[in-house]
Amino acid sequence: MLLELFGGLTYLLLCGDLLVRGSVALAKRAGISPMVVGLTVVAFGTSAPELFISLGAVFKGHPGVAIGNIVGSNIANVLLVLGAPAILYPTLCNQASLARDTAIMLSATLAFGLLCFLGPIGPVQGGLMFAAMLFLIVRMARRERGEPDAEAAAEQELERGLGLPTRRRMIVLFIGLGAAGLPLGAQLMVDGAVQLARSADVSDATIGLSIVALGTSLPELATTIVAALHRHSDVALGNVLGSNLFNILAIMGITAMVAPQAIPVPPSLLQFDLFVMTGAALILAYFAFTQRTIGRTAGIALVIGYASYLAVLFTLSASPAIPAP
Repeated sequence: MLLELFGGLTYLLLCGDLLVRGSVALAKRAGISPMVVGLTVVAFGTSAPELFISLGAVFKGHPGVAIGNIVGSNIANVLLVLGAPAILYPTLCNQASLARDTAIMLSATLAFGLLCFLGPIGPVQGGLMFAAMLFLIVRMARRERGEPDAEAAAEQELERGLGLPTRRRMIVLFIGLGAAGLPLGAQLMVDGAVQLARSADVSDATIGLSIVALGTSLPELATTIVAALHRHSDVALGNVLGSNLFNILAIMGITAMVAPQAIPVPPSLLQFDLFVMTGAALILAYFAFTQRTIGRTAGIALVIGYASYLAVLFTLSASPAIPAP
């Protein structure tokens, strides 16, 4: 059970990294804009664990793990991934496009919450969410096209941070191993998560919201902590905004479009977790709109908030007041 869970997580993290490196290297050889690569290939690659976990869960008949993984990842991204680096070094919130990008993320969060309360999420809702993601990608790519400085900076960041393969055979190997390993990792992790939920007598959604969501958020957490150690903790802002937006519109959208049936929303999410996710988005919006620096005190408060959320989550899951999905 635990071996499957952590073995699957290891496969997901390693293979997702290989897929990102190989795909970015292939895109660069094809002459595709680094900014477009960052908005598409890198965004997909870093969210690939969430995607394959959600797809594997719905096809195995455990939709609670799928939707719980998305909601839980978005909560962890704000409270943990944004809070942890701020403890090490203050996160500045004075970027020019921060308020606009945060408003987009907040709108997507509110729209997703509304869809959850309206009923099961089916192909129509999934198609609308995915279409919105494609629209945003095209819009952002056009916006950045006329900014050569941003383009050069993006290219340098990709080359420095990813360690791209250069030989054609290595590029194909990276992409092949990544694409082959992700479904295997997802299958192992879903099986392990479901067995853990049954042995602990908690719902699938609770495991998706906690262990699975935390595991798939580890790449973002590691990235932001390393950035904070180099006094670039403001990298966490773009990381969190992009990840949360991609989770809702792309991951949930694709999952809902291809799922065998409409994805039901567990009652526990409607009663508690969706409000926590929305509250976390509002916290981020407060710092973005007021341009207040996220200092050590705020970072500690965010991390404590995440630990408290997990404690309440398992307490409610064990309570008969909230029925399991």
